[in-house]
This record gives sequence, structure tokens and C-alpha cells, in this order.
Amino acid sequence: MANINDYLIWRGDIPISRDFPFNELDGVVLARLSYLLFDKIKLDKEETILSIYQKMIKLSPSSFIREEDYDLIRNLGQSRRFKDMLVTDYEQDNDKDLEKQFRAITIHLSSKEMFISFMGTDATITGVKEDLNMSFLDNVPCQEKGLEYLKECAYHYPYKKIRLGGHSKGGNVAIYALLRASKDIQRRIMKVYNYDGPGFTNNILRKYAKDKIINKIETFIPQDSIIGRMLNHQEKMTIIYSDDTLASQHNVYLWQVQTDHFIKLDHLRDVSDNIDMTLSTWLEETTPYQRQVLADTIFELFKATGEDKFRDISHNLTSNIPKILKKYTEISPEDKKIMTRLIKKLVSVNAKVMKEKETLKWHQMKDTYLEKGKLKMHELNDKYLHNKN
Repeated sequence: MANINDYLIWRGDIPISRDFPFNELDGVVLARLSYLLFDKIKLDKEETILSIYQKMIKLSPSSFIREEDYDLIRNLGQSRRFKDMLVTDYEQDNDKDLEKQFRAITIHLSSKEMFISFMGTDATITGVKEDLNMSFLDNVPCQEKGLEYLKECAYHYPYKKIRLGGHSKGGNVAIYALLRASKDIQRRIMKVYNYDGPGFTNNILRKYAKDKIINKIETFIPQDSIIGRMLNHQEKMTIIYSDDTLASQHNVYLWQVQTDHFIKLDHLRDVSDNIDMTLSTWLEETTPYQRQVLADTIFELFKATGEDKFRDISHNLTSNIPKILKKYTEISPEDKKIMTRLIKKLVSVNAKVMKEKETLKWHQMKDTYLEKGKLKMHELNDKYLHNKN
């Protein structure tokens, strides 16, 4: 099976042109670029993908978020299609107190176009907490920062058309920036590429439900998508094939490609529908305040460890469990009740959804067999009458 690194090997020698235009795989490649180790190298004001490759290739593959990222920057740096593109305006803005995790970078496709890449969730507690805040807030700090970043880039490069893209939360930020941008900037935006990023609250979508700007957005989700189906979407959704299941499908390196496009599917798998139905029902049956208490309470427990990343919590589990338990004793009885009630609600909603799906499946099977039985009876009846005559 082939992924985006294979695409760069196959097609990396072909420059972007009218005959070989920018495509959905170019978009996911550049969306992933913002995840690379820019904070580990010394960046000049203006770089190229080639110069970044020459700096990052000196780093250990194991230091990247995924080791495939090391292959990605090597393939990009060696490709005629990408290596000479200018890279500017790297910005990272993380703030634990504001529960903000943001990173973006701009890649100049030509003298007339640029691609703004927004990073998705990193492995930090702050980054994941900001994701959960989307379940009870209409906007979060990284979205506002993304809008500000877009405005600044549009001002600094006034003659360039713009493409926006991101994976996971980065795709959500890209869409938010498009929706909230001025009409002048919106006109310059050619397309927004959302790779398995979550949607928005109904309060946000209602404002733009009839706006034609939605047509500039395309969301790509794998067949078992979980993250990409969270909250609400109104844009075009394209289902693609991933060589794994469930949460692992969020990994872009498992998305299967052919020549210059993803391998497409006609429908999502039942497991994705079940999870989506469970979470959607749970969101409808709980209040924003309750969800905020749940998110805040759980993450207060994690923050009590003093660690920045979830993997550090698990690596030091022996010393961290007592800290978590101690913090739990400090939670108010009312917040404990809300937390317990919402977790039970999630379990019960999931059980109800699964029961309804099984009932529906049984009725569908029954109807199918009854229909087959009727056809067989007609067939036998016709055969019997024909022989009798």
C-alpha cells in the first residue's frame, strides 16, 4: 500500500504547473509540514523547503512526532515539486493559562499563491484540553489566533491568492479563519483543505449555513473517522481509505494514495456511524456547563502531575498516580457528581445506540429474508403451475 511519502517519490520530480496542478495530496503534505521540528532548528526570516531539509536532516528520526515525518522532510527536500518553495512566517504560540496551543507556517507555492499550514493538536495536555473546550465553547484561542495569522499574512503578501489547510484541529482552525475573515480576504482564498478535523457548534454554523463561502471547503475523513466527525459539519466531505482501524486512522501516513489522489470510498463504516451517533446524542443531552465541568475536572487531575505531555504521565506512572489521587480528593462533591453523571450518560447513550443499530440490522435482515422467501415461493409456484399445465 502507498502513502504520501510514496507520492513524493513518484511525483516529486514534477513541478506544479497547469498540466500538473496543486492537488489534495500536495495539501496534506503541506498540512503535515507544520508538525515538523521547527522549534529544534534555527530559522532565518526566509527559508526554502530545501534549506529546512538540510537543517532538519541532522536531527534524529526518533525526535520527530512520527518517524515518518523524517522521511517526509527528506522527500520534500529532494523533490523538484517542493524544494525551492519559500517558507516564511513560522509562528508558535502556546499558553497553558489560556489553554491555547497554536502553530502555523506559510509556504509560497509561487509568486502568485501561498499555502498557510495550521498545526493540529500536539501531544501536550494543553493542546488536548483546548480540543475538549470546543465541545462547550463557540470559539477557542487557537481559532482566534489562526484568524489573526491569516490577516497578517494577507496584509504582508497582498497580491497572492491563498490556500489554507491543516490536519486535525489545524483543519478546524483553517475553516474558522476562512469563515471569520473579511470579504476581501475570503475572495483571495482559493480553497480550504481540512484533513480529519472536527466541526463546529451549531451557533457557529448557523451564521454561515447559507453562505457560499462553505463551497471553498473540502474535508477528507478516513472510513472509521472519529475526530473528523466530532461536532457539526456543512462542507463537502470526502471519504478516503486508511490502512488501519478506529483512532489509528487519524494518522495521515496510513491514508492510501494512488498517483495524485487519495483512494476514495463511497461510505463510512458502521463503527464510525456508531461513535458519531453516540457523541452527537451525548452532546444533545448534556449542557455546555456540564461538559465544561467534566473537561476541567479531568484535566485538573492530569495537571496535578506537573507533566506537560501525556506520554510523560504514563512513563512516570508510579510517581504520578498518587498525585492524581490526591488531587481527586480536593474536587468538590458537586463536580464529582457531574463528572460521574456525564460518564454514565456517555456509557448509557452508547448502549442505547448499539441496541437500536442491532434492532435495525435485525429488521433489515428479516425483511431481506422475507423478500427472498416470497421470490422463491413465486418461483416454485410458477414452476409447479407450468409443469401441471
